[in-house]
Amino acid sequence: MARIDAAAPTPTKRGPYEKRQPDMHMDGLTWFGLFAVSAMLLCYAMENRSRWWILAFAFSCIAGSAYGFMQGAWPFGLVEGIWSIVAFRRWWQVNST
Repeated sequence: MARIDAAAPTPTKRGPYEKRQPDMHMDGLTWFGLFAVSAMLLCYAMENRSRWWILAFAFSCIAGSAYGFMQGAWPFGLVEGIWSIVAFRRWWQVNST
């Protein structure tokens, strides 16, 4: 005879168009990623105002790269690392002229 577990949750019925709500919990790594990508966007938009925004963009790309590697998305981390090298080179060229 089959044993019924009393602690098992009872299934809930949903209509055909009702979706399950996703879990919107944000941990520290997700907050860091949001900060890094937001800083990249802000610095990129402000690059024409000062060479220091280019340098800030390079550092925010490093933060984005670190986030990508920590999160496990190594292609994202690799591309952001390359972008940081490009931004440092651009800052160096603007700084030397």
